[in-house]
Order: sequence, then C-alpha cells, then structure tokens
Amino acid sequence: MISKKTIFVAVTNDVSTDQRVHKIASYLEEKGFDILVYGRVLPNTFQVKRSYRIERKKLWFNHNFLFYAEYNIRLFFKLLFYKCDYILANDLDSLPACFFASKIKKASLVYDSHELFSEGPELQGRNFVKGFWRRLEDFFLPRIQHSYTVSQSIANFYNKKYKKAMGVVRNVPVLHRAVLKKKVAFPTKNNTILYQGVLNPGRGIKPTIQALHIVKNVDLVIIGYGKVEAGLKQFIKEEKLEDRVHFLGRIPYEELPNYTQLATLGMVLEEPLGLSFEYSLPNKLFDYIHAELPLICGPLTEISKLVTHYKVGEVVANYKPATIAKSIQNLLEDRAYYQQIKENQQKAKRELCWEQEKQLLNNYFK
Repeated sequence: MISKKTIFVAVTNDVSTDQRVHKIASYLEEKGFDILVYGRVLPNTFQVKRSYRIERKKLWFNHNFLFYAEYNIRLFFKLLFYKCDYILANDLDSLPACFFASKIKKASLVYDSHELFSEGPELQGRNFVKGFWRRLEDFFLPRIQHSYTVSQSIANFYNKKYKKAMGVVRNVPVLHRAVLKKKVAFPTKNNTILYQGVLNPGRGIKPTIQALHIVKNVDLVIIGYGKVEAGLKQFIKEEKLEDRVHFLGRIPYEELPNYTQLATLGMVLEEPLGLSFEYSLPNKLFDYIHAELPLICGPLTEISKLVTHYKVGEVVANYKPATIAKSIQNLLEDRAYYQQIKENQQKAKRELCWEQEKQLLNNYFK
C-alpha cells in the first residue's frame, strides 16, 4: 500500500476565516494528500470543522516583532519533529521557519505570497520595519524554487526583482459553493452599497460615507471588523449619518453569501497605500461578482484592469466623495446599464472561479 504524501501548511492568519488556505488545503486533500494546517488561536476565533487536520496554538504575543519571533520558533520546532513531504508557507511571516526546516528535513518548500508583503499599507512611513521585511524577501525569495501569488502584477514585481518565475493562483470563490442558508435582512429598505472585509486604513470607506450626503435613498452596509472600526463609528456621528450606515459585524464565511446577495452595489475602493494595494485583487471583488453586484472600484492596476475587461462595474477616477456619488448614481439611474453589468457578471464568474483556478496548483504539488 502506497502511503499518502503529507503537506504541512503554515499560516499566521486566523484559520477559521482564511478561505484561501481552506480552499487550497481542501483541493490538495481531494488530490490524495494528507494535510495539516498549523495556525494560531486569535481573539474571537470561530471553531471550525474541516475534513483535514488543524492545529492551532495560543501564543504569548500577538503583535509586532515578539509575535513573529515566537511563532517562527514554535513553527520551526514543530516542523523538525513532523514528517512531511511538502511545506507550504503562507506569506513572508511564516517563511523563515519553513525555509530552514525544509533544508534540514529535505522537504519540498512551496511559497504562497498572499500580498506584496514588504509594500503593505501598514508599513508605509515605517522605514525600519519596511526595511526589515525587504531584507527577508531579499534573502529568501531568490532561494525558493516553487512559489506563486495572487495577482500577475505582484508576480511581475518579484520576477523582475529576483529573476524568478513566480506563478499566479488568484483567490477566487468556488462557483458551486456550499452555503449555510439563513434568512437574513439588512436594517434598511433603501438601496445599499456594501463593504465587506477587514476594517483597516485605506479601504475608501470614509469618502463613501461622505458620498451619502450627495446620493439619497442609498445606505452603506459594512460587514467586518478591524482596527479602524471605532474611528469609523465616530466619523459617522460627526457626519450625522448614523441612520444610513449600518455595521453588521463579523459574519462566518459560510453564511456570508446570504448577506452579500442582498446588496445593490459592491464597493472595492482600496486606496494606493503602497504597491501591495496597487497590485491587489481583494477577495471581495470576486465575491461581489459571484453575487452579481455591480461594482464601484478604485483605479488601482489589477482591480481596474479586471473590472474593465469583464465590464462588471464603474472605475472611479479618484476617491473624492462627489466622484463616488456620481458612479453610484450612474449605476442606479440607468437600469439597462445596471442589468447589463449583472449579465456580464454571470459570464465572468464562470471564468473567475476556484473550479478553474485550483488546477494551477498541480504545477507545485505532484
């Protein structure tokens, strides 16, 4: 009897909400691999049941350098005593332990870069920290043979800098996705523009809130949580728009489509805070397309290219509230235009789906 090959998957994100890791682990399990996903326990972590094994550790530190050091030390020793054929490192913060352990164990290392890590928005203006992550990339990436990322622009950046052949596996949804059906409703009868995702700086939420002063009978619904949530709620009070901006909090991914499909429009207004955002393809972009929500998007490289190619929404020229309001009005007042976009999305989602994209993983795991 031939034993299964084992893949050790390392991630610092919340395993319960990282759908990229889940989709990849599930597909590789379907292909006959034995999977262990190694992550950490975070505040408000959901308990999840997966067909593959999960191991999560509660760390002493959850932020800054001490977290990365503790996580990588624990991860390194876990790997030393764990028999595996492949090690899949998700993002640069899990790579040091995975790299050195793969050399000692002679396991195949595969690197999945979820973003252009050293150019992330949270690193802008923090030259020392940014330099630290750049030095890690400079050391590790030229030495890795098998790697892929989430957009072609990020792959092009790394390939040019390190003379590599990094591939692309986009983080698109499953077309025929299992959804935990639940009867839900938004707390408004107005048309709605939806933001779903992490509430961090640079998501274009504030100018969208201000655009509500211009467009009437349209409310903003926010699904998610993050570091700017309290600041956004205070901003809404200052703008006197408490009755038109609705926070639904954190919703399990398996239930999220019940809410997404209720919206009228979807917003993907990431701002150009570093090249990582400039080259990003956010999950919500594809989630909105699958829910057939006409999009309002910023003029970032990858986002605008995709939206223009598939004709699935409006690309704003800038992030001024008046510009955003104009796009909202264009979409809502021209019903034929709105309906044509929804028809375009029906075609687009058959191409932009995990059933197609996951086949690219066969290039990395034999």
